[in-house]
Amino acid sequence: MTTSASEGSSSPLLVSDEARVRTLTLNRPEALNACNEALYDALTDGLLAAAEDPAVAVLLLTGAGRAFCAGTDLVEMASRVMDPESYVEGKHGFLGLVDALAAFPKPLVVAVNGLGLGIGTTILGFADLAFMSTAAQLKCPFTSLAVAPEAASSFLFPRLLGHQAATWALLSSEWLSAEEAHQMGLVWKLAAPEDLMAEARRHAEVLAAKPISSLVACKRVMVAPLRQEIAAARERENQCFAELMGGPANTEALAAFGEGRVADFTNLPPGW
Repeated sequence: MTTSASEGSSSPLLVSDEARVRTLTLNRPEALNACNEALYDALTDGLLAAAEDPAVAVLLLTGAGRAFCAGTDLVEMASRVMDPESYVEGKHGFLGLVDALAAFPKPLVVAVNGLGLGIGTTILGFADLAFMSTAAQLKCPFTSLAVAPEAASSFLFPRLLGHQAATWALLSSEWLSAEEAHQMGLVWKLAAPEDLMAEARRHAEVLAAKPISSLVACKRVMVAPLRQEIAAARERENQCFAELMGGPANTEALAAFGEGRVADFTNLPPGW
């Protein structure tokens, strides 16, 4: 097995290769693997590199520590809203990551090892196989942050889960247990925490033993009918997100997060 990290042990992303499976491990455990611009860029670069590497058949994604991914780093999000002129954009950012996920040509296996919020949940819409620890939980906190769905989840989740389950997942901002996520169809298999990576890797290596050309062709014909709908959903979501970001409800949500209190949306202007 070969292991690397482009920025050494402090890299936000760890990379290892074994048996034609490349494992990407989100590596900001102190921040519950929340995605700041550096991690968005590193993960996007990791996807692009795996797509182009002829020695990689399957990509396996997981997180370090007790979380899978706590979504977008709200500290950075707040600074972007409060001081947009000083905010430094990443090379790829969130939108670049979504584009790389949508275009990724090889099987993507996701192992949800712990808490998953925001993109840590919506990324499952792009997973070809999704595994989840029985101790993990998922949440789409969009309404609690007064923003819109992301990562084409407004299209992919109703397709995966059905309308009502997707409505609850995307609109309630409530936690989903591993069992609920499995029953909804958001993840394929559950495993005990100590067995999760072995189970995900076992399935990844079954795929990786097959011809890469065939894997790519099979995935291409499966997802081709969805690409236009994914792109359209992404554009609709981006427009809604831009309209809501920095509005009265979002400002209150971010202020409440920074102050460690529950947001109060009862005194907002009409329509918010």
